[in-house]
Amino acid sequence: MPPTYQDITGPSRALRDAVACQGRGQLQQAERLYEVVLAADARNFEALYRLGLVRLQQGRFADAARLFRQALKVERRSVDALHHLAVAIAGSGRHQEAVRLYEKVLLVQPDHPEAHNNLAHSLQVLGRNDQAMAHYETALAIRPGYPEARNNLGAILQTLGRTAEALAHYQMALAARPTYAEAHKNLGNALDALGRHADAAAHYEKAIALRPHDIEALIGLGRAFDKLDRPEAAISQFEKVLTVDPDNVGARNNLGGVIHALGRSDEAIGHYRRALAVKPDDVEAHSKLGDALLAVGRLREANDAMERAVDLSPRKAGYYWNLANSKRFGADDRHFAAMKALPPDSLDDEERIDLHFALAKAHGDVGDHETSFRHLVEGNALMRQRVAYDEAFALGRLERMRDAFTAELMRHKGGLGDPSTVPVFIVGMPRSGTTLIEQILASHPRVFGAGELREMANLAERVRDADGTPLPEAVATMSGEQLRRLGGDYLATVRRLAPSADRITDKMPGNFALAGLIQLALPNARIIHASRDLRDTAFSCFSLLFTRGQIYSYDLAELGRYCRAHHELMEHWRAVMPGVILQVRYEQVVDDLEQQARRIVAHCGLPWDDACLAFHRTDRAVRTASASQVRQPIYRSSIGRWRPHESRLQPLLRELPAT
Repeated sequence: MPPTYQDITGPSRALRDAVACQGRGQLQQAERLYEVVLAADARNFEALYRLGLVRLQQGRFADAARLFRQALKVERRSVDALHHLAVAIAGSGRHQEAVRLYEKVLLVQPDHPEAHNNLAHSLQVLGRNDQAMAHYETALAIRPGYPEARNNLGAILQTLGRTAEALAHYQMALAARPTYAEAHKNLGNALDALGRHADAAAHYEKAIALRPHDIEALIGLGRAFDKLDRPEAAISQFEKVLTVDPDNVGARNNLGGVIHALGRSDEAIGHYRRALAVKPDDVEAHSKLGDALLAVGRLREANDAMERAVDLSPRKAGYYWNLANSKRFGADDRHFAAMKALPPDSLDDEERIDLHFALAKAHGDVGDHETSFRHLVEGNALMRQRVAYDEAFALGRLERMRDAFTAELMRHKGGLGDPSTVPVFIVGMPRSGTTLIEQILASHPRVFGAGELREMANLAERVRDADGTPLPEAVATMSGEQLRRLGGDYLATVRRLAPSADRITDKMPGNFALAGLIQLALPNARIIHASRDLRDTAFSCFSLLFTRGQIYSYDLAELGRYCRAHHELMEHWRAVMPGVILQVRYEQVVDDLEQQARRIVAHCGLPWDDACLAFHRTDRAVRTASASQVRQPIYRSSIGRWRPHESRLQPLLRELPAT
């Protein structure tokens, strides 16, 4: 039997109380009271309609639709009942039917902003984006301060790659309603896509404060922390998601990515395999699994995983670029043919960049150097438009290093830092042989290869003098205590990676700019400068799509000037720190591996071990573009790679120093 309502005023009082309960969010009480009314009068329009609204709020869309249909039998001309029937139908996933109902609403009431907004959403789900945008804009013309329509229009613009426009709409939605959690989350997504990761994190945090269990916001915050080089914070966010939803593939993939970047590639492989156990055709998991397998030297499995990603998403150019890093293409390769068949006009800028770099690699593999270079030029030009590279600032900072770290300063402050002999810094231009040198050292039983660490750069960023002046000028006022603390902070971080290792290598190439600071903060650390014919180094940089950091490499002349500035700074370090830096030429390692390997090991104060000659057999994760190369014995094919392109490389060659 339905519940009774003991009141002498009967159903009318019950209806008023039900409406009041619903307004206070007391849905179960409202539901019981509406049923009291309907037990007395099954055709009470108000009770049918409002109980339908309760069902909508509860997510019980089929029940809601049934109640709205009953209400419309009583009041056939009710625009509100018809509109909410469409909402319930859309909630059930029947968007084609919902579109027809919304259109009926708008025939009767063309200026109904909610109907325009909701119709636009169903059209968007159906892929009819142009029509959807028109209805969002109509809703905003009727009600300019309509936050849902602003947010939804922003979302569709973002899916179309118009992120800056989307961002403006999210901001307007939040100006109208500052506590709009969905808009905060979407604004976070837009800021993240624009590279403003700190701002993105702030909006994800606001969304989570308003909706603590918003899975998308938690994952977004984790991604932002990862890009801000806060891996532990990122891991914490992804683990929060997995605690409540262990089968969440997105969180699992992102967690694997952070762990892989920390060198725990075997652990990352486990996460990707768990993701694939839940969703066997998840293309992102296959692609990331391929990266991790490549890092640990399981090349055949890596190639299989990357090919699987391409086959699952054959129009996603980024997966071809990943595949290109794991194999050498032949002229009859089916994936090469598929890449060539992709119409560039159908791709957004990011996908076109991936495609150009992948095609450049493939054409280079088959010896078509002219076509390969054309794709490199086009891909790099698109990348240059997307990065904010301030050449004057970048080169000026390197010049300021020379001015600040004088021979007198190095003598005056020498020996004041942390005395540890554990750190080994391998510096140089990217693609100069840093990975090879680290792999030789990491093959020694007393050495741990940590890969590319950002810790020294992060510590250097925090150095300030009393007036707030940063490095390099701030070094003049640094005390011995400050230098020891900086060195100790670095050591504490790397020690956690390998507590018992005698030496820990850090092969972040960009640390070449900080060699003077490293010597002062860690006077007993070893520094090795990897060098290679700058023409080969620069061309190799121009051939690669770096995921982060090397933003000077997308224009040949800018790249040449950066190479020259690097060369000049390394000459300065050798002059003010004589005998401190070991220079290792890539070409000499290729010509005489044993002699150069012995020099490297001796420089690090270690006894010789023959395992250093079998570096390609060393079982460790390598997370750079050289991951597949260091699994092979030494080879000469990368020497002179620039020569087939000599005539096309003139803008670069004119800027390089004479060495």
